[in-house]
Amino acid sequence: MEFKKRFDAFVKLGNYLNTVAEIYESNNGHSTSSDWGQAIQTLEKAKNENGWFTANSITFALKSWANALTEHNLSQWTSKYDFPSKTNPKTIAVIMAGNIPLVGFHDFLSVLISGHKIIVKLSSNDKVLLPFIANFLIGQEPSFENFILFTEERLNKFDAVIATGSDNTARYFDYYFQKYPHIIRKNRNSVAVLDGTESNEELALLADDIFLYFGLGCRNVSKLYVPEDYNFKNFFEAVYAWKDLIYNNKYMNNYDYNKAVYLMGGIALLDNEFMLLKKDENFSSPIAVVFYEEYTFKEALEEELKEASEKIQCIVSKTGIPNEFSFGEAQHPKLWDYADGIDTLEFLLNLP
Repeated sequence: MEFKKRFDAFVKLGNYLNTVAEIYESNNGHSTSSDWGQAIQTLEKAKNENGWFTANSITFALKSWANALTEHNLSQWTSKYDFPSKTNPKTIAVIMAGNIPLVGFHDFLSVLISGHKIIVKLSSNDKVLLPFIANFLIGQEPSFENFILFTEERLNKFDAVIATGSDNTARYFDYYFQKYPHIIRKNRNSVAVLDGTESNEELALLADDIFLYFGLGCRNVSKLYVPEDYNFKNFFEAVYAWKDLIYNNKYMNNYDYNKAVYLMGGIALLDNEFMLLKKDENFSSPIAVVFYEEYTFKEALEEELKEASEKIQCIVSKTGIPNEFSFGEAQHPKLWDYADGIDTLEFLLNLP
């Protein structure tokens, strides 16, 4: 299949996702048009199968990918690579996570835009949305039918692997796929570095970085670095707009459980009745909990973060730390903001 056909199909997909998201959002999960009824029913099915996949989360994911899949963005992303005029497609096995809606879509996009075939092993937590997208692509470009396969069976007959999982599963992946070209992704978390000069608007955007998808994504900020004696008053006021998270049963259960465990252990907490702030040196905080750590010198903190780079997905700040993201941008990565800093498209285009 020619590169332009693949490219154009994903541009059409972006337009389609935007329309579906708008209809889903404006009609509260219902469609007044039979033309869109099946698509909305599919989104409702995804929501009903996973309590973390709310209508807002699904809509946000669809709109985010719709914004990414414009002709301009796809051109800017792909223009720095050499795509062969005649493809020699390999078969890429992709094992996907399911912590947030469409979390594995970038790998799916990268494999297909590079001209390869994909075998997808979906997470049991997200089995609806990607097949829905694949069906649309095949409808726009029937050649994709021979390039996309979903399986629940043991993977076989593949040339390379992209797998995402926990630190424990990553050890298994490393062993099992050691003889294949591979990208193996482990646990990562995102952090924010504050210096005390942040405006209320910036702190409100930071709240988005923390609470979108209930904090389940690797790009969600799970830890704050703050100056010594930092006053959290403005921070708590800014994040209060997310207070309705507590009405999600799964989130509320985690909040209640973690609060009880910490209090029983005599651990000091800052609490605003829907989130907990805990002083902790670790990166990966439980749901409804944000860790924080104080720092004295920015230069020393930069060095510390550099040494821990394999555990960090992105850094949100305005302090001038290399490769930092602006407040509110953690969950709006560009197509070229690769997970774990590994250029997926370069890996795929240079397979032996």
